[in-house]
Order: sequence, then C-alpha cells, then structure tokens
Amino acid sequence: MSSETTEPPRKEFLPAAGRDVFLPLYDPCVSFLGFERARKELLAQANIKPGQHILDIGCGTGTLAVLLKRRYADVEVVGLDPDPKALRRAKTKVRRTGVSVQLDQGFADELPYEPQSFDRVLSSFMFHHLAGRDREKTLNEVLRVLKPGGSFHLLDVVSDHGSHGFLHRLIHSHAELKDNTDERILQLMSRAGFTNAEKVRAGSMFFGVLRTAYYRANNG
Repeated sequence: MSSETTEPPRKEFLPAAGRDVFLPLYDPCVSFLGFERARKELLAQANIKPGQHILDIGCGTGTLAVLLKRRYADVEVVGLDPDPKALRRAKTKVRRTGVSVQLDQGFADELPYEPQSFDRVLSSFMFHHLAGRDREKTLNEVLRVLKPGGSFHLLDVVSDHGSHGFLHRLIHSHAELKDNTDERILQLMSRAGFTNAEKVRAGSMFFGVLRTAYYRANNG
C-alpha cells in the first residue's frame, strides 16, 4: 500500500525534468541516457539486507524506489520528493507494479522523519540540483535519520572541467553542477560527520558526455 502526503512545498525546487511540461518525457529520456543501469549499480553497492528500512531522497517519479522494492521485497521503502506532480507519477508506477512503497512530499534538507529511522539512505541524480547551503543541510539531515552503522549511498553527475565540446559545455553550464566535484562532495560528507566517506566508483553516460560517480559514507 502506498501513501502520499499532500502538504504543499514551502520553498522553491527544481522539477525532475527541469520544467513541468517535460515531465511526461522524463522516464524515457533518463532510460535512454543510461540512468536505469546506473541506479541498478547503486543498489548493488548498498548491500541491502532483509528487513531494513530504506529511504530514497529526491525519488522523482519513483523509478529507484520501485526497482528497490521489486528487487528486495522484504525491506521497507520510503521515497521523498518535493514535486507533487512527480509524486503522482510515482504513485501510479507503484500501483501498476503492485509493490508497497511509501511516498512522501518534502525536502531533503528538512527530512520529516525521526532520528535513526533508516538503515540506508539512497540518492540518485539529485544532489547537484541543490544549492551549496542546502547540500550541507541535506547531509546533516541524512546523518540524523540514519541508524548507527547505517550508510548513505550517493550517485550523481559530477563536474569534469577537463572535457570540452559544445554539448559538454551546455550540460555542465548548470551553476550548481560546476561545484559538484569529487573533492567537494567528500569534503561535505566528512564535515557533516560521516565516517569512511569515499568514492566507490566512477562512470559515464551518454557517450561519455556525462561523468558520474558513486559515493558511500557511514554513520559511525
């Protein structure tokens, strides 16, 4: 059984597709770009165990949350996103696949959950959307809701200043993406209080134009 909160967001956010008009194209586009394969790798790295409680922050249209529940039927899955339109699509996806996922509306830097609620927190292709201060607040919140011994698993597009070409410059012109580097992400994780913050793996998508990276950090 899925649920969705109805409280309206209290601040601005960037929709999953950039603009609401593009939302119907979001799932096929990200599948074409290779996001689904990358998310499967993220799940493999998370070392998920039976009975665990998992949070997907910035769940968007619910692809990762549904994939997680279908692969690990005996875990509890919660997806959080500020975009009510994306959440409606996520709710439809959950219903069509017949899985049980809780869907909540809210912001990653103000998580509406009790301390030490989750064994794993996952984030895929969301972190670079956040402004600098919101990234710090989000990591503080993730650490707060993680159980002792729990872990945070982050997958995102990262800045690559060494590459050139028009398409690369267009994609990486996003103001927040410019500061989304390995060094900066690991620095913020350590500053928030995580232990063993590390880059697990590097990758790429869309013919090498998009450089991606996987990170992991622990609570204690």
